[in-house]
Amino acid sequence: MNSVDPIRDTNDIINFIEYLKERNERDYILALTGFYSGYRISDVLSLKVKDFRDRDFFYFREKKTNKQTKLQINPILKKAANEYIDYNDLNDNEFMFKSQKGYNKPITRQRAYIILSTAAKDIGLQGSFGTHSLRKTMGYHYYQQTKDVVTLKMIFNHSSIDVTLLYIGVTQDIINDKLKGFKLY
Repeated sequence: MNSVDPIRDTNDIINFIEYLKERNERDYILALTGFYSGYRISDVLSLKVKDFRDRDFFYFREKKTNKQTKLQINPILKKAANEYIDYNDLNDNEFMFKSQKGYNKPITRQRAYIILSTAAKDIGLQGSFGTHSLRKTMGYHYYQQTKDVVTLKMIFNHSSIDVTLLYIGVTQDIINDKLKGFKLY
């Protein structure tokens, strides 16, 4: 499995979000959900309209860890998701990120990857980009703003702080920064 990067530059995040919003509202909400929740793509894709509609928290059992989760829904995501729901007259039992194939099925992980990686490529993002980039971007910027790796570790359900720092790319940033000034002679 290839490792993917977070989006480190906030202008790149804005360009990415605007690109998706112009092309497909569902995909825009998909990216916002990943960026603001930090959930794995498998959990994001399993969300239904009822998980968003007029809710303040996400409540569900994570697929990978089987742990129950309760997470505050960011106000920006909440507003955008509820506008999308109302505009498209979605019912509570529909998947939020519904596929055009089949009746009420979510898009696949592969489709999500194609949507997100294509957007990243089209706007010229550098580095490796995939579905985990949404989660890593949330973690990276949360850490940069708060320096609170303990809470981030809990949000991500990681086993250690070192795992979290490595996962969000901070360890790589530190290594790169140290190597900039390194000279043998």
